[in-house]
Amino acid sequence: MTPTADHIRKLVAQIDDLEEKLRAGGGPAKIEKQHKDGKLTARERIAKLIDPGAMFLEIGLLIAYDKYDGQAPAAGVVTGVAHIEGRPAVIVANDATVKAGAWWPETIHKILRAQEIAMRNRLPIIYLVDSAGVNLPYQDGIFPGQYGAARIFYYNSLMRRKLRVPQIAAVMGMCIAGGAYLPALSDVIIMVEGTSFMGLGGPNLVKGAVGQVISAESLGGAALHTRISGVAHYMAANDAACLAIIRQKVRELPADSNRGTSTPKGSPPAKSAEGLYDLMPTDHRLPYDVEEVIARIVDANDYLEFQPEHAPEMSCATARLNGRAIGVIANRRGFLKTSAGPRIGGIVYAESARKVAYFVEMCERQGLPLLYLQDVSGFMVGAEAESAGIIRAGAEMVESMACATVPKIILTLNHASGAGYYAMAGQGFDPNFTFAWPTARIGVMEGEAAVQAVHGPELAKLKAAGKPIPPELEARIAQTRADYDRWLDAKYAAARGHVDALIDPLATRRVLTLAFEAACANGHREHLILETL
Repeated sequence: MTPTADHIRKLVAQIDDLEEKLRAGGGPAKIEKQHKDGKLTARERIAKLIDPGAMFLEIGLLIAYDKYDGQAPAAGVVTGVAHIEGRPAVIVANDATVKAGAWWPETIHKILRAQEIAMRNRLPIIYLVDSAGVNLPYQDGIFPGQYGAARIFYYNSLMRRKLRVPQIAAVMGMCIAGGAYLPALSDVIIMVEGTSFMGLGGPNLVKGAVGQVISAESLGGAALHTRISGVAHYMAANDAACLAIIRQKVRELPADSNRGTSTPKGSPPAKSAEGLYDLMPTDHRLPYDVEEVIARIVDANDYLEFQPEHAPEMSCATARLNGRAIGVIANRRGFLKTSAGPRIGGIVYAESARKVAYFVEMCERQGLPLLYLQDVSGFMVGAEAESAGIIRAGAEMVESMACATVPKIILTLNHASGAGYYAMAGQGFDPNFTFAWPTARIGVMEGEAAVQAVHGPELAKLKAAGKPIPPELEARIAQTRADYDRWLDAKYAAARGHVDALIDPLATRRVLTLAFEAACANGHREHLILETL
């Protein structure tokens, strides 16, 4: 094993260990309680709901892992994309082993992200509801605000009335207070006999508010809502029967508009995925061959680079991914010789910005979805760059990407810094999915650059005066480096939702294949999110 491969394997192993702990939710005792209550856990429900052998592409697993003293694994909700009855669908499942499935502030963010994926890609969305409602000590980050819990119900309403995105809600445990509007605003509501409860207030609240003494089953159980109130549509005998009804309702959905226009059968990559571990250097500042990365992800056939000799610091190519035609935009690293002189890879120059803008517009005309492989340190600065019109060229690159209606998927390999991160379809531009390798570093600049930006003038004065660096300044410099090391870590980005998932490089092709299938599932151009909202 090479030192590089060993380094990548260690990073992947760290992520795997962390994810395994998070998937355990509230732990064995809470899982056992769930089983004693006659219920499956959220992850068990998902495993039985999706097609046998199907991949579950989990979104936001690391969200909030480093907050709340570790008491909110996955923010108490499991979200992701998988095949149900042969078609991609979004799944949202409350994890009742984590504080009875109560909502943390980040729970809201995860549910909203899942709904946005469903809206943007016109995918059915399944809610497996089992939640005690708002986590009251954190209500100020849950209840109010533009992106508080109300936004969930806004998206519910948009999907029902405007977008015609199918929503199926299964109340498989508690569903209380305002949270009851999530299933109420869905197309189909299923409840489970003996374990479901849905109501605006539980028995204790009702007793305190109006003086009624009543059991949970009589107040808001499955029998009440399917036989008397008419709020719910189907009653299932148990979790397994409930999941079977969901699958049946998915089978009943109209066929995707692109069914019958099958993707051509793809060919394997030109090179083995195993080689990906050997490509990324242990020092993130060192170069590597991004074409070697691409050759291990896309099909061997039909790869064609666009303008390979012009502005080579940006690689633009048409390719196939498991038979699906796509456009690929990637940053080349290292020092490159060009007719215009030497170039620094990972930097966007005026010529490369205009090249990418033209390529994106070409893919837009041809209807090719785009894959951005990010390893960008920013735009070029200096007198020559400004004279070349770097600001205008950069604006063209950003504008063409922002206004492209074809699906866009992002994979951050290494750096994602400065305005280059934005121009390479950063998260603020609503890409369909955002992924990163464990080697990814997302931030405005690297730590050493930040040291110079923050402390450079003070250091220059000391140097000019021939004075040593005082201990207090040394401490502040060390703190700056430490802060940036933490902020730039891929896990930090994942914990705050800046990427949908961290993925093992070896799983890249499989993850991207499912993500592109989901993004292109209905054979239509991407709508702008602002038009929807």
